[in-house]
Amino acid sequence: MPLSSYDVSDRSYQRRKFEGQVLQLGVGMSLRLVLIIVRLAAFTVTARESWRKGNKESGPAAFHSDDYEWTTWFNVDHPGGHGDYEQLEAIRFYYRARVCETPRAIEARTTEWVPARETGEKVHADPTLGFWCLNEEQGPERNCSNYAVRFLCPKAGQSVHIEGTWGPWSDWSSCPALCGQVGVQLRTRSCQSASLPCTGPKVEGKECMGPECTKTECSLQCLMGRINAECDTCMCEEHTLLGSVRRAGGLIAEGAAILRYNKLLTLTDHNGHFRIPGICPDGNTTLTVTLQGHATLKVVVPNSAERISVLSLQLKRTERLYVLSNPESKARRVGQTTAFCCKVAGTPQPDKYQWFHNNSLLERQTESTLVLKELHPGQAGEYYCTASGPSGAIKSKPATLKILGKDEHSCNPHPESHFIRLPHDCYQNGTDSFYYDVGKCPSSTCAGQLDNGIRCKDKVAYCCGAEKLEKRQITCQGYELPTMVVTECGCQKCVDTKAIVYGRAIAADSGEPVRFGHIFMNGVRIGRTGYKGTFSIQVPPDTERLVVTFVDNMQKFVNTTKVLTFNTKGGSVYHEVKLLRKKAPVTISSTETNILELGEVEGQEAMVQIQIPPHSFYKENGEVFTGNVNASVTFLDPRDVSTAAAAQSDLNFIGDEGDTLPLRTYGMFSVDFRGQENNEPLNAGEVKVFLDSAQVQMSEHLNDIKLWSLNPGTGLWEEEGSLQMEKKKRGKREERTFLIGNMEIRERRLFNLDVPENRRCYVKVRAFRSERYMPSEQVGGVVVSLINMEPTAGYSTNPRAWGRFDSVVTGSNGACLPAFCDELKTDAYSAYVMANLGGEELEAVPSAPKLNPNLIGVPQPYLGKLNYRRSDHEDSRLKKTAFSINVAKPSANTAEEGNGPVYAFENLKECEEAPFSAAHFRFSRVEGDRYDYNTVPFNEDDPMSWTEDYLNWWPKPMEYRACYIKVKLSSPHEINVRSRNMGGTHPKTVGQLYGLRDTRSIRDMDHTNVSAVCVEFKCSGMLYDQERVDRTLVKVIPQGSCKRDHVNAKLQEYLVNHLPLAVNNDTNEFTMLAPLDPLGHNYGIYTVTDQDPRTAKEIALGRCFDGSSDGTSRVMKSNEGIALTFTCGDNEANRQSVFQALQSPQGQIRANVVRGESRQKRRRERANGLRSSRRRSARNPTGKHSKATS
Repeated sequence: MPLSSYDVSDRSYQRRKFEGQVLQLGVGMSLRLVLIIVRLAAFTVTARESWRKGNKESGPAAFHSDDYEWTTWFNVDHPGGHGDYEQLEAIRFYYRARVCETPRAIEARTTEWVPARETGEKVHADPTLGFWCLNEEQGPERNCSNYAVRFLCPKAGQSVHIEGTWGPWSDWSSCPALCGQVGVQLRTRSCQSASLPCTGPKVEGKECMGPECTKTECSLQCLMGRINAECDTCMCEEHTLLGSVRRAGGLIAEGAAILRYNKLLTLTDHNGHFRIPGICPDGNTTLTVTLQGHATLKVVVPNSAERISVLSLQLKRTERLYVLSNPESKARRVGQTTAFCCKVAGTPQPDKYQWFHNNSLLERQTESTLVLKELHPGQAGEYYCTASGPSGAIKSKPATLKILGKDEHSCNPHPESHFIRLPHDCYQNGTDSFYYDVGKCPSSTCAGQLDNGIRCKDKVAYCCGAEKLEKRQITCQGYELPTMVVTECGCQKCVDTKAIVYGRAIAADSGEPVRFGHIFMNGVRIGRTGYKGTFSIQVPPDTERLVVTFVDNMQKFVNTTKVLTFNTKGGSVYHEVKLLRKKAPVTISSTETNILELGEVEGQEAMVQIQIPPHSFYKENGEVFTGNVNASVTFLDPRDVSTAAAAQSDLNFIGDEGDTLPLRTYGMFSVDFRGQENNEPLNAGEVKVFLDSAQVQMSEHLNDIKLWSLNPGTGLWEEEGSLQMEKKKRGKREERTFLIGNMEIRERRLFNLDVPENRRCYVKVRAFRSERYMPSEQVGGVVVSLINMEPTAGYSTNPRAWGRFDSVVTGSNGACLPAFCDELKTDAYSAYVMANLGGEELEAVPSAPKLNPNLIGVPQPYLGKLNYRRSDHEDSRLKKTAFSINVAKPSANTAEEGNGPVYAFENLKECEEAPFSAAHFRFSRVEGDRYDYNTVPFNEDDPMSWTEDYLNWWPKPMEYRACYIKVKLSSPHEINVRSRNMGGTHPKTVGQLYGLRDTRSIRDMDHTNVSAVCVEFKCSGMLYDQERVDRTLVKVIPQGSCKRDHVNAKLQEYLVNHLPLAVNNDTNEFTMLAPLDPLGHNYGIYTVTDQDPRTAKEIALGRCFDGSSDGTSRVMKSNEGIALTFTCGDNEANRQSVFQALQSPQGQIRANVVRGESRQKRRRERANGLRSSRRRSARNPTGKHSKATS
């Protein structure tokens, strides 16, 4: 079909388009190139006019068919975006030798073989320009079809001489050139033939020189080409550079600027293509490519001898700055030197640093390292840096500089009080309690012996620790109990520790384990989940923020990025990572408009709609995808509070000033688009997002909601765009108001509809070993989580909706949880708080039948204002493991609200350093039937509390070895079993006590006269000096009237073959020199080594319960993997044991102890009630879980 058979009437559009191209190409060009363009323009007009003759066909009929032939069909564009553009220049870019220099005609059809004239669409064509169809010209709700074109060209080797006659040339125009420049003089002529085309230019130009200028010397030298008039670059008139630019994700980069020496050369067209004549391919010419939202790209034009060079460029998305390492707190003496360092990354990198001291800007400090010399007291305080650049700004965490006098103590030599609990038969009359003060030194930073070297991180870290220990004997009932007491603190090298994060990855809906999934950090795979979803990650040194991504190999779950909190002082922290199950894909057509509705709450309207226009899908290499698409969009609906734990990342972003700020979510969605045939991943452009404004209950949020995408490397959310309010009709339904935004789905696949929230506070929470809530019994490593609920009072809203989920890890002074709060409306924001330690849910303080402010830890009337409620407040059948509060911001005018538990956002430091006497909320572990006593006190939650001593239970702080022996007892009652651990073969410890372990046996529910127990004992091995082995002398002693019946034959054989052999004459107990080898279940011995003591004990205990060397169980299997068997009399062991013994804080009188006995009795009765209905576990003594998990 020739050109004249359909509409080519829009000549003005063609002329504007061509002149715009000439203008772009003319920037920074030589005049000779402009002449070439002028000649091309003249030829274009002539060729176009020769093929238009009213509405009558001419075209190919005027030529001999034997001399011409049609090319193959070309399709280089699709009708997405503005329309379908099959430009001759673009076709030549891809198929350089397949189209003749001067096509005589053009023919177009759709990809369904429908001729262009039969589609009813308005189209434009010109054999010298190509073919184009504009979506905006096709009427409402209609886009252009996808067209292919071909051209009529002379046959190879044919010389065609059919042409019209030209008229005479006009006179040359005057020279327009300025001083020192080259201009162009023009002349024109007209084609005088009415039916035949005229070959050749209609306009001719010739160079002319402007007047002479004052000459200046040019030092530029060109390896290729010549120097331009401005003497700033080299020009090669015979060379043309063609290129294409793609955005992140392979999408077309329309409007990208191509610059040389900061001068604009051209902009990419709607296909992402550019053409620049005159660029020298000398290997030295550098071009700069810029596009909004993308990092600047610099590219060198490669050396080439060809007349045409081609570049294909891929841009990267701009990534907000983020801190890799914060400055480190330090202690120095007057006159010394120190340095603080701030390491920041981003795309592009920051170009400016600033340092602040106590919030005041330090002048002339613009590097990433701050050096302070000749220190004096006035320089003490907090230091932080800000970094800024094209991709934003970021602020580091503050570091504290402590400056001491030359003779000042680096650490307070006087230890703090620290009370340990004594065995049940060690009641102390002097203090009227079961507690003894052994003292402790705070593990704070101290000066130590450091030189004046300038370094970011000290080679050796110094901490306050025990300088002197004194051995004391505590009088108990019938024996003396040795203990080591700290008498003096001093500055010494810090204990080397490692931080571990472990846990399980499970499905959010069913608890199904995510088996053999990959774990990525910074794009590198660092591990896998196990068969039961278990994982363990060693936190790399200097990690500030642990961001990991869980990827399911089976593609059943959404890729999930989590920011896992960890204990910076070392030790392990348990996390249960919940993954959303992928939504089943639906099949959609890439050539149609598709609308996907998102909302997971039954009986309620969808919250979000995603609208995908036709022809919007791209392959990862940027090619347009046509065909069917399997679309899976998984929505996390905030109207369902059960989804809160599955929220990705920690809902934070970086503000314009570099602060880390919180977001409040209105829903997250993860997208997965794949080709139906080959399952290849697809990107999408021009996607619209509709948020139903009726779901936004806080009217002040309507103008602030934005669309965000998650950066999986940093775990931070980055803004994609704003949402605008617009009313829409959905079919015949009522008119509704939506918040509408645009997005592109590229390399990032997780999106969020969020509002930055500035009403923020912190909530102080502490965790304890028992319900006594003693300061010395605080537990570190507990993950405390807070769910921010959507406001209820004053708003008509679903009370189950949530807005944010946060987690922190408790330290020696508790933890501060971020939360949304309000000062004017005390009940505007509410929150649920829960705590977890190693998979065990801790109990909150009860709120019924009556609030007890002393137990809860918050005084009245503030407690009433906060409306504290434990989760079982209205239904005693519910769990006791959470509480809810109104997060009422403390009033500055109310004295009793200025001391916690809620702190204003700017008072974080005050919250973190709050004394124990300040108000706080509390959780406690459910007391188990076991008791640990160490001669050298050690807090397993704080590896920094380790002390060098021969009697230390854990001789090596970086390697913790846990050992258990399994004992079976034939008795109608549960029996207390003690292990007494003493030095056996080492001359420094022989005969001295390491510690005691008491554990109550667990009855076999199938055999009422059988119970079993796993008792910890101190492993044999090297002591802290690593010079000599000690075989620990272990006595296993059941309490009551018991007789040893049997010793595991393999264990007995091992002990006989590994001398010396302990004397075992007393049949009421069992004595051995503990094995050096990690034996296993065949011996009834269970040994595990780990970098964290609690993890080592947890794994070994699970194996012991299971009676295997590689399994785990929470249910005691009393006939599997037994080491010792005892038969005990009918008399139940004395219930006045360590597990139910009355325990009172220091200073309480004996009368209070009676009330403690009653409390213990009630707890025992509750536990016995649970035992009667389900199998009981010592690792979970309240029997909350009835089946084995791992």
